Amino acid sequence: MVFAQGDDANALYNVQRGKIKITVLSKTGKEAVIALLGAGDFFGEGCLAGQQLRMSTATAITDSLIVRIEKSTAIEMLHRDPGFSELLLSYMLTRTIRIEEDLIDQLFNSSEKRLARALLLLANFGKEGKPEPIIPKISQEALAAMVGTTRSRVSSFMNKFRRLGFIEYNGKLQIHSSLLNVILHD
Repeated sequence: MVFAQGDDANALYNVQRGKIKITVLSKTGKEAVIALLGAGDFFGEGCLAGQQLRMSTATAITDSLIVRIEKSTAIEMLHRDPGFSELLLSYMLTRTIRIEEDLIDQLFNSSEKRLARALLLLANFGKEGKPEPIIPKISQEALAAMVGTTRSRVSSFMNKFRRLGFIEYNGKLQIHSSLLNVILHD
């Protein structure tokens, strides 16, 4: 665990290697996965906007290398280093667009399409650089939380995707670009 919901918000983080899961827990105990982050991604930026306590929990789901930047250092870097300021601003704008896309996806797409999109995002399809067709081990429960459906529906869709040749699973989950057909087909 990098930090837990309710911890002091006192640092910004950058993922150098690995995958980080960001979750929130409701007062009733229901957990939701709100983001899966990889190399190059920042998280914990709420501290820069005056957030006193963490609103989410950040957990490494693979072996990861994470750089922690104290809040005061991050603020100083933003003021003194135009390159860092541009990098963080660009990242935040891109992430805002992604959050809007996630909301639209949740509101208008079927759970099958949301699962296909989540798997493609986990494999970095559509991101700069080369896609990673083999994604880190992730449970069907975690996928269900990301997609907003049940584990049994995720299991059913995963079996369908495997039957259609969109994914392979033999100890490691492999995602094929043909999975895009699920999202593009109406």
